Amino acid sequence: MVEQLSLNNYKQKIADLYNQRSQTYDDTNWHLQICRRLLEYSQVSSGHQILDIGTGTGHLVLEASRIVGNSGRVIGVDISAGMLEQARDKAEALDLGNVEFQLADAELLNFPANSFDRILCANTFPWLENKAATLRLWHQFLKPDGLIGVHTPAETAYVGYVVFREVLARYGVMLEPSNRLGTFEECRKLFLSACFEAVEIKTEQHGSYLSLDKAKAAWGGNSFPTPGQPEKPLSRLSEAQLEQAKAEFEAELEARQTEQGVWDDVTTWYVIGRKPKNSILHSS
Repeated sequence: MVEQLSLNNYKQKIADLYNQRSQTYDDTNWHLQICRRLLEYSQVSSGHQILDIGTGTGHLVLEASRIVGNSGRVIGVDISAGMLEQARDKAEALDLGNVEFQLADAELLNFPANSFDRILCANTFPWLENKAATLRLWHQFLKPDGLIGVHTPAETAYVGYVVFREVLARYGVMLEPSNRLGTFEECRKLFLSACFEAVEIKTEQHGSYLSLDKAKAAWGGNSFPTPGQPEKPLSRLSEAQLEQAKAEFEAELEARQTEQGVWDDVTTWYVIGRKPKNSILHSS
């Protein structure tokens, strides 16, 4: 019997999206690279108890399993049964005895307080509906002096969407930034408000050049589901506004074109926060 979760419409769309991507998710090394950097910045070591949220096909779990050894344990959770199937197959092939996978909603987890030395989240945090409340929930599961480590793109990532968002703002249609978090300082304040301390954001510059046609293909906005945002933002514009906005969008991308193409910034943040040693718990 296939595992199923009771999800709202938005989260079901996310689960369906990643179920569809599960067979090809490992075709690039990008996700593995992110997970390795997150483990490094989070100072994972032997014996640690790790919670990996949004584990996907298990990149971080498998890497962490090797680091924590037999005295440690890694639990990976995800809402996509298809992704978890891939992760479980990998773990079984490697005969790993210190890993566990759970089909679960990251915003409704239920673990004992002070269970984990590290809570890590790669490629997932922007999808959360209530980020502040979820961080407070995760804070409960973390041991005092434990670390949370979250990967997210910067708000400047993905040139086509950035330009699309800027153009639509002129017409009164406000869209969330690419990372659904906002600026560097807004991100830091979010973690501080959830009672994490010593919040540090490691920044790495990534990106590549796109052809002008590919950059222009972003017209219409982010095709991924976004909580609390209209699925078809262009429907708010009149026909005349639509024509003018598209002309502005294309002109701005053309102005960014170089001999190599249009630079697609994918600046990456690794947000690291610590639960205070004397933390009692701040429940949500």
